[in-house]
Amino acid sequence: MNEKPEKFRMNTVFIVSMAFCAAIGIWGVVDSAGMSGALLGFTNYSLTTVSWAWLVTCTGFMVLAGYMVFGPYANIKLGRDDEEPEFSTASWIAMLFAGGMGSGLLVWGPAEPMYHYITPPGAEGITAAAARQALVITNLHWGFHAWSIYAICALVIAYFTFRKGEASMMSTPIQALFPGLRGKRAGQVADILAVLSVVFGLAGSLAMGTLGVRAGSFYAFGTSETMTVAMIILAVLFISYMLSATTGVDKGIKILSNINMLIAIGIMLFILFVGPTRFLLETFVDSIGGYLSGLVTMSFRLFPFEDLGSWTSGWTLTYLIWWIAWGPFVGIFVARISRGRTIREFCIGVIGVPTLFSMVWFAVFGGAGFYIEMFGGGGLKEIIFDDPMKALFAFLSYFPGADILNALAVALMFIFLVTSADSGTYVLAMMTSDGDLNPPQIQKWVWGCLIALLTAATLLTGSVAAAKAMAITGAIPFTVIILLQIVSFMREIGKEKVGKPQAAATIRAAGKEKVA
Repeated sequence: MNEKPEKFRMNTVFIVSMAFCAAIGIWGVVDSAGMSGALLGFTNYSLTTVSWAWLVTCTGFMVLAGYMVFGPYANIKLGRDDEEPEFSTASWIAMLFAGGMGSGLLVWGPAEPMYHYITPPGAEGITAAAARQALVITNLHWGFHAWSIYAICALVIAYFTFRKGEASMMSTPIQALFPGLRGKRAGQVADILAVLSVVFGLAGSLAMGTLGVRAGSFYAFGTSETMTVAMIILAVLFISYMLSATTGVDKGIKILSNINMLIAIGIMLFILFVGPTRFLLETFVDSIGGYLSGLVTMSFRLFPFEDLGSWTSGWTLTYLIWWIAWGPFVGIFVARISRGRTIREFCIGVIGVPTLFSMVWFAVFGGAGFYIEMFGGGGLKEIIFDDPMKALFAFLSYFPGADILNALAVALMFIFLVTSADSGTYVLAMMTSDGDLNPPQIQKWVWGCLIALLTAATLLTGSVAAAKAMAITGAIPFTVIILLQIVSFMREIGKEKVGKPQAAATIRAAGKEKVA
């Protein structure tokens, strides 16, 4: 393959989205309180006024994913019929998992189940039933719904990119649905909204992750918990993710993702076997039954009779729309690393494996937290309610070798942030360079710097709630784009001759493909 000279791409999508993001970043630095208030007001209004529509829409992603696994299109390949996957299954899963969840699992591993245990919606807290229900709720937020959203976003892009030979852009399915000038303009709007969704989602998540690393550094190394320390962590993070992003997917991102998974699994197994092993294994098995048996009910539950709309918007809907916010970023990234896999293999890998791992993770960390409160010395819930960013490190202090565990957890959280940021930087560069699967380095640097600016602006608010609001702001208007993409995808895949070899004409000329 001949190397193309790198050329900075100046197009409408880049100019408009860059101007908008820069304006928000400057606003956050100059008036962080004003930005925080505006974001919180916008998201709270959007989540409470049409909560039913958000829940039905997000559950619809899960239903569609199930149809893709068991329906007539399951054996269609995302690429030519004779194409093989680019990455091994282990590396593929590690990359999609690190990009899709990242440091959130670490931050909320012991914290979220404890929140629902103490203050469950519509029920009495601090009971055995509350503990059981807490894991069901947590699995709802991190399980099939989350990964189905990612899978559908990625599947649409992978299908049009590798099966149809089109550009790897959010606008591609939109232009297929609306041909001509109208489609081109609608496609530009789609790309701009996708860029904004990715940037805001990354900035909010990186801000929370940075606060988590700061809290962990306090526990592991005795550093102070000042804004200066947070900015130093962000600066080191910026250097790290830019170095990784500029080395390419098959090197930096792949290597860091594999390291992530090894450390994460190591810490989890340590907690499992050093902690109350039998209790944790029973908790995991019990949580599977509770989650699967309650999945349908919880997928449509809004608590209208208990007047718990604020709980639903603050927890379930915030999570689900957060996953939509990451949909363009994770979708394009997962599509990029999934070429050559069948739709069934793709959906099982993207949805089933990470969901199962998340359930094990929360059963171990959440279950151990319950054990500490119910049968141990207690004291963990007070720390979690005071500052959820400290939850993981306070939790690890109950185990032998706490200093080593905290140091490993800080390293793991930091690497998770790097993998999220570098893959996000790569995706943004690709989205603003006409879908180039090998975007120019200068494009990566521009977006990498802007992500750091927005993250700094979010950090200056000093609010976890503001970081969450930043993360989901871009997703709210982008949801309409995703629904249009799905309509386009179903129309195109409906033309496939299921069970027959793919015609050579189905894939566009090789010269048109942008092969990594």
